Amino acid sequence: MHSDPIADLLTRIRNGVHAKAVSVEVPHSKIKEEIVKILALEGFVDTYEVTTETKFPSLRITMRYDSHRRPLIHKINRVSKPGLRVYRGSSEIRPKRSGLTTQIISTSAGLMTDREARKKNMGGEVLCEVY
Repeated sequence: MHSDPIADLLTRIRNGVHAKAVSVEVPHSKIKEEIVKILALEGFVDTYEVTTETKFPSLRITMRYDSHRRPLIHKINRVSKPGLRVYRGSSEIRPKRSGLTTQIISTSAGLMTDREARKKNMGGEVLCEVY
């Protein structure tokens, strides 16, 4: 059992990117699926699917690379951790790296990117940053 399943997801993606793996598999949960869905919509990963080949369902995430086989994910970091939660109000969510960094935020309306949260004037817990 993992004490931080989101950090486990991000670490498996980070390790897959460094190893130039075609895909990675992680145990399935609803929040992990939502995070991967946002990564796919933002263009950081190619596709994802829920597989039920084993007793427990898992997420198979297909990595995305450019034409020179360089990964599109340069850095993926966990911001809010179980020991130190990071919350931002709607006025405190600012673009990072001139808007190139995508922050995934857990709000009362579900998970969304920092751009969506600013547009909807919502704050929440900053789960991770990707660029």
